[in-house]
Amino acid sequence: MGNGAKNGGWRTNKWVRAAIPALLLHCSIGTVYCWSIFSQEIADYIGFSKSATEWAFSFAIFFLGMSAAFLGNVVEKDIHKSSLIAAVCFAAGMAGTGFFIYYGGLHQKSVLALLGIYVCYGFIMGIGLGTGYLSPVKTLMLWFSDRKGLATGLAVAGFGAAKAIASPIMQAMLDRLGDGGIYKMFLILAAVYFVMMFVGHLLLKKPEGWHEPQKKDKSQGILAVIKSKPITNYIGIWLMFYINITCGLALISQEKMIVKCIGLAGAAGVISTVSAVFNAGGRLGFSAWADTMKDRNTIYKLIFILSIAFTGIVLLTGGIKNGEGNVLLTALVLGLIFVVNAGYGGGFSNVPTLLSDHYGMGSISAIHGITLSAWAFAGLTGNQMATWIVNTFGKAETIEHKLADGTVETIVVNPTGYQYVLYATIALYVLALIICMVMVRPTEKALEAKKQKREGKANE
Repeated sequence: MGNGAKNGGWRTNKWVRAAIPALLLHCSIGTVYCWSIFSQEIADYIGFSKSATEWAFSFAIFFLGMSAAFLGNVVEKDIHKSSLIAAVCFAAGMAGTGFFIYYGGLHQKSVLALLGIYVCYGFIMGIGLGTGYLSPVKTLMLWFSDRKGLATGLAVAGFGAAKAIASPIMQAMLDRLGDGGIYKMFLILAAVYFVMMFVGHLLLKKPEGWHEPQKKDKSQGILAVIKSKPITNYIGIWLMFYINITCGLALISQEKMIVKCIGLAGAAGVISTVSAVFNAGGRLGFSAWADTMKDRNTIYKLIFILSIAFTGIVLLTGGIKNGEGNVLLTALVLGLIFVVNAGYGGGFSNVPTLLSDHYGMGSISAIHGITLSAWAFAGLTGNQMATWIVNTFGKAETIEHKLADGTVETIVVNPTGYQYVLYATIALYVLALIICMVMVRPTEKALEAKKQKREGKANE
C-alpha cells in the first residue's frame, strides 16, 4: 500500500492523498497553541482578568481529547465525514470566538461574552481539534506502511510547527489591524483555516482496497481489541502518555517566566519559537527513529531518561535561580526547555504507531481516540499544577529588564517556585519510566527478534 504512487497520477499519490492533507489539517488546528499570543488582548478587550479567559484554552484541550475519544469510531468509519466535521467545527469555533470578543468589547464584563468564548473556543473548536487530529493519522499509516512512524511524525510535526509559523503572523495582524484587531484577526483566520482544512478534506483518501480487511476487523469491538493483550498493557500506555503531557505542559506553561529568570527576557520570543521547532522536530525525529527499533516502546524510555537527566542537572545546579549571568547554567536551563519540548512532541507522534504495533491497524483510529483522553485530562492538570506550585512555594521577586528603546521594564518572577515545579516533574518522569518498563510489554515483533537473536547465538 505504501507504493500507491507507482500507479501514476495524483489520485494514487501517497503525498497528495495523505501527507499534504495531513499537514493542511494539522497546521491549521495546531494554532490552538498560539493562545498565549492573544490571551491578554482578549482579557483586556472584554474587561475580564487573564485568569478568567485562560479557561477557554483549557477547555479546548479537554474537548480535543474527549471528542477524539468519543468520535474515534466516526473517524474509523468515514474519514471524509470526520475531516469535514473538523473543518466546519474549527472554523465555526474560531469565527464564533471572534464574534463574542466583538460583543464583549461593546458590553464590558459581559458574562455572556465570556461564556460564548468558552463554548466557541473551548467546545466547538475542541470538537474540530479532536476529529482533525485523528482523521489523517490512520490514512498516513496505511499509505506509508513501511515507515509508519516517519509518516505520522510528519503530520503531527505540522501540529507542533503551527505555533512557530502562525505566532509571528498573528502578532503582525494584531499590530496592523488597529482598534478591534483581536476580533478581526479571529474572523479572518477562521476563513483562511476553513479553506486550508477543506482542501485537506477533499484530498484525504485511504489507499484502494483497504476497506476489505477493515470490514473483517470490525467484527471485534474496541474493548475486545484492547483486551486481546493484558489490560495493564493499555493502562500503562495511557498513563505514560498522560504523564508526559502533564510534565510537558507544566514546564511549557512557565517557560516564558523561566527564560526571564535567567536574564533572557529580551530573547523570550526567539526562544519560544526555537522551543516550538524542537517540539515539531521531536515529533518527526523521535517517530522516524522509532521506525528503526525492534520495540517502539524503547523511544519512550529514551524520552523519559533524557527528561530526567536534564531536569535533575538543573535541579542540582539551581539553574533557574542562579542562571542569570552564568553561561553554563543558562545553557543547561535552555537545554532542559528544548529537551522537554522535543520529548513532549515525540510522545504524541509515537502513540498511534505504538498502539498499532500492539493492537493492529483494524481499529487504530478508535483506540487512538480513546487514548487521546489522556491529553484531555493532562490539559486540565498540567498548567494548573505548575501554577499552584508557583503560587504556593517560594516568593515573588522583582527584576528589571532594559528594553530596546532604552526604557526599563519591571518583571515579577518566582525562581524558587519554578525550581519546585521541576521537583514535581522529575518525580512524575521517574514514575512514567517505571510504568514504561514494567507495565508496557514488548510487542510480538520485539519478542520474535529476541528469540531469533538467542537462536543465532546458540548456533554460533
